[in-house]
Amino acid sequence: MLIYSMGVSADGFIADDEGGFDFTAPSDKQFRFQVAQVGSLGGYLLGRRLYETMQVWETDPSLRGPASRAAFADIWTALPKVVFSRTLRAVEGNARLATGSVAEEVEAALASTDKDVSIGGADLAAEAIALDLVDEYRLFRYPIVIGGGTRYWPSLSQAIPLSLVGTRTFGGRVVFEQYRRLRYQ
Repeated sequence: MLIYSMGVSADGFIADDEGGFDFTAPSDKQFRFQVAQVGSLGGYLLGRRLYETMQVWETDPSLRGPASRAAFADIWTALPKVVFSRTLRAVEGNARLATGSVAEEVEAALASTDKDVSIGGADLAAEAIALDLVDEYRLFRYPIVIGGGTRYWPSLSQAIPLSLVGTRTFGGRVVFEQYRRLRYQ
């Protein structure tokens, strides 16, 4: 299953107009939940900006403070990653640059594991959504309206039928929403 999971504002943005996403800082309980989710993955496809943002988990020892942070760093470092970029010539760690199309790389990632694979980065996810490749959408909705920036949902040419399969609230503040793509035969 291909999963798209991100933190979003109440009005559906993953980053503000300047690219900032400080509003998505998780509580400890939520972070442990996210560690478990990432730990259940068999791979991750990501765009260049997300790759560069997440690279600190592999390179910054100060992020290994509490046990949950060290656990996430270990999980993230070990997770096979495919990076989509037009500008990077090389990537580090357990990552490789994409050589195929989004559809080809999604198919290869899913075939390489019996676990779920996640996709991240708004532009990359938008392409996968347009190709109808995403099976599940996971949103961590934060109680803030930012009014503009990078949207979680791209512009769509047709509706995507979903089924709500789970919710969870963290500290009365953040609501986790889990939707599965309905596919009619």
